[in-house]
Amino acid sequence: MPLVAGVDTSTQSCKIVIRSAETGELVRSGSAKHPDGTEVDPSHWWAAFQEAARAAGGLDDVAAIAVGGQQHGLVALDPDGNVIRPALLWNDTRSAQAARDLVAELGSGDAEAGAQAWADAVGSVLVASLTITKLRWLRDAEPENAARVAAVALPHDWLSWRIAGYGPAGDPSAPLGPDLTALFTDRSDASGTGYFDASAIGGMGEYRPDLLSLALGRDDVVLPRVLEPSEAGGVAHPSVAGSSLDGGALIGPGAGDNAGASLGLGMEPGDIAISIGTSGVVSAVAPDRTADGSGAINGFADATGNSLMLAVTLNAARVLDAARTVLDVDFAGLADLALSAPAGSDGLVLVPYLEGERTPNRPDATGTLHGLRLKNQTPAHVARAYIEGMLCGLADGLDALRAQGVPIERVMLIGGAAQSPAVQAIAPQIFGLPIGIPEPGEYVADGAARQAAWVLAAASGDGAVPAWSTTIATTLEADPAPVIRAQYAAVRDLV
Repeated sequence: MPLVAGVDTSTQSCKIVIRSAETGELVRSGSAKHPDGTEVDPSHWWAAFQEAARAAGGLDDVAAIAVGGQQHGLVALDPDGNVIRPALLWNDTRSAQAARDLVAELGSGDAEAGAQAWADAVGSVLVASLTITKLRWLRDAEPENAARVAAVALPHDWLSWRIAGYGPAGDPSAPLGPDLTALFTDRSDASGTGYFDASAIGGMGEYRPDLLSLALGRDDVVLPRVLEPSEAGGVAHPSVAGSSLDGGALIGPGAGDNAGASLGLGMEPGDIAISIGTSGVVSAVAPDRTADGSGAINGFADATGNSLMLAVTLNAARVLDAARTVLDVDFAGLADLALSAPAGSDGLVLVPYLEGERTPNRPDATGTLHGLRLKNQTPAHVARAYIEGMLCGLADGLDALRAQGVPIERVMLIGGAAQSPAVQAIAPQIFGLPIGIPEPGEYVADGAARQAAWVLAAASGDGAVPAWSTTIATTLEADPAPVIRAQYAAVRDLV
């Protein structure tokens, strides 16, 4: 029974699952923490991967491995494979002005025309999260570093490259040295850079060197080659994985984290996943990507050949963390408090832009509490207002998908916060739809493992995606409480 490994190199940690390639059964797993911050030296990701691999009992017996990772992060490499500066992560908003500048420039000074031009070109209106804006920031703020850039990778690209044995010149953990042309990626992660059009060439996709040059001032840098969904990018170095198997361990193309989770959940056109993690994500699989000039929806690619539409908020589970801090309670205490207050919190409304916001694009906004009255100044009302505000932001994303004509047939709620009794009680009131809660799992790592199994099957002549099953543990019936969203809509733009 061949084994495959799936890796989730996220903002917060590295998680590895090892599963049966045939059935998807979990065999073992491991994890390790990443440092906090919005910029991180990628060496921490490599160290965490090695620690997680040890915790998972090693990778010598896996026949294939794939990496799902946080999207958009900028890993800039010099000709010797050295990381030029700490990677700027998706949640680093210092490039907000760069995003505005690039939008205006593509629109010849007209921001609205520029927004639509970017949506038409790459599926997304630029915000500070996207890699291309970080390249412009680097050009403007650190020109000496920008001049040294020989290759640009995303976090999952870079980790896959290290797994294959490549890395900085002279580094003992990189025996194959700094071959930048060995970098590879997939359509899903490339589609979040801002310089890749996933809809080009009949859906095969292609880089846009003109847009890369607009940001960096040149296009003579190495970009990872973009693989097909079941194509192997190489073989893991035996010091990393597959040493006990003839031929070693194949490395899959990997995926952006949202595409990895979609694959792990087995999402198909018509499926919607609402993920409450570090960020909040409303994702939908569809045959074709959108070109939403309003910027509410990003039209990316998924990991199977379809498109993946996303509405993304910066403020999700951390809103609950903030509420726990304010109220000095644990998660169970927060849920108990929230459930003891009425729907709508007696008029208390949180607009949860606690770290700026991505959708809507308000990087400099702050959070606000509206409707303060003597009656609602209780811990219970505050707890519920925080949860309602967070979920209302995600419900706006669902509405944006509807407005783009994206089919909505099944809704799933995932992420750590989805296990909160209060979130499960309040979500059906806000979304007004039945909601499925899948069995808890490491969906990004699971999706990467499923991709690894797909790559293994393709190498043996069977190109079918493995038919692993996802179990819906709970179905929450619709219980609409329109007052919650009505109150939120009245104040969400008062920033």
